[in-house]
Amino acid sequence: MSQTIIVAVILALVLVLIALRNVGGIRLAIWQIMLGGAVTVLVLGQITPLDALYAINTDVMIFLFGMFVVGEAIQASGILVTLSNRLFRREMSMDFFILLLIGGTGFFSAVLMNDTVAIIGTPFVLYLARKYHISAVMLLLVLAFSVTTGSVLSPIGNPQNLLIALESGLENPFIDFVFYLAIPSFVGLFVIYGAMKVFYPREFDKCVLSSSELEPAGDPSLTRPALLSLVLIFILIGLRVLFTLLQTGITIPLTAIAIGAALPTLLLSPKRVRIVRTIDWGTLVFFAALFVLMQSVWNTGIFQQAMASAAYPITSVPVIFTLGIIVSQFISNVPFVALALPLMTQAGASNAVFMALAAGSTLAGNLLILGAASNVIIIQNAEKEGQTIRFWEFARIGIPLTCAQTFVYWIYFQFLLF
Repeated sequence: MSQTIIVAVILALVLVLIALRNVGGIRLAIWQIMLGGAVTVLVLGQITPLDALYAINTDVMIFLFGMFVVGEAIQASGILVTLSNRLFRREMSMDFFILLLIGGTGFFSAVLMNDTVAIIGTPFVLYLARKYHISAVMLLLVLAFSVTTGSVLSPIGNPQNLLIALESGLENPFIDFVFYLAIPSFVGLFVIYGAMKVFYPREFDKCVLSSSELEPAGDPSLTRPALLSLVLIFILIGLRVLFTLLQTGITIPLTAIAIGAALPTLLLSPKRVRIVRTIDWGTLVFFAALFVLMQSVWNTGIFQQAMASAAYPITSVPVIFTLGIIVSQFISNVPFVALALPLMTQAGASNAVFMALAAGSTLAGNLLILGAASNVIIIQNAEKEGQTIRFWEFARIGIPLTCAQTFVYWIYFQFLLF
């Protein structure tokens, strides 16, 4: 059996197992399935141990680790519970509540990375669902769609955007992402609200009632480090943009933003060991294994041949935008970007094309569950609390939502380019 066929079979098996992981008596975590795929290609000699090690993008792994530390500190501190207790002191319409949730999670996913917000947001929305008797599935879907859409407009909004910012040679990725993607992303967030109104009309007949019952917020010793981490993120991002605009020649690496933000917790908190121990190591393993498996796919040349034989060039905005949405459903958005970037940089793609890659590959996460790692994270964390989002429950809303959002981005790209 040729190397190409072996790798293709392993990749297909991994994707099938992820989709059907809750069928039958076997329960496997998604990170375990991906790790199994990576180990299999290693054992079968489809990639050497040294190549596998080099395949793991250390910048992405360091960035994720730093943001996961910040996210765990925020969650353990109870800042979000305290904030919700203050926000919901008075009766609130479901419309305003959902808009607030969409806007909040969308904004923070652009700053903290969508995977981080998925981690800290899942137990928070389930807490809100229990407290205010709202559909847990609806709130989980709001979270999933919002963190995906909000993350589009920032180079640190998600791992694939981070890869683009690191590998594409963009001089000022924050400004480029905002220029090309901010307006359609804001509109896309409102589209999520419309989708929830259409698919969950009965939920909008409810009100979020005020409650005098205040649940324990969390560990107060982590509040100051967590808040300091948030402040540092905004300061470091602001300085990076300012240094670039002033052409000082000083560059703050994106990984430095994540590590710098994690330092207050790692250095000042007495709970640092507990925080590091309880971050989402499964997701870090998932990404490391994913890089190894996708490198073995790249080594076969399947992807390169498919792109070379395509009728339209990969440097075309419509082509890469469409491919990002479609292909990410089969191999997820991070591996698709990892595979596409070398071809695009070699072909001399423009900034607009890289932004189309970011938008298409990220919006893919709203189409089907396997389109984004943040969806996987939300499901894994929800299942720990006895909740989940089923494949078809996600798809029945995700497909029309993604079509509507795609139309918004498509029109905006046409306006910018022509």
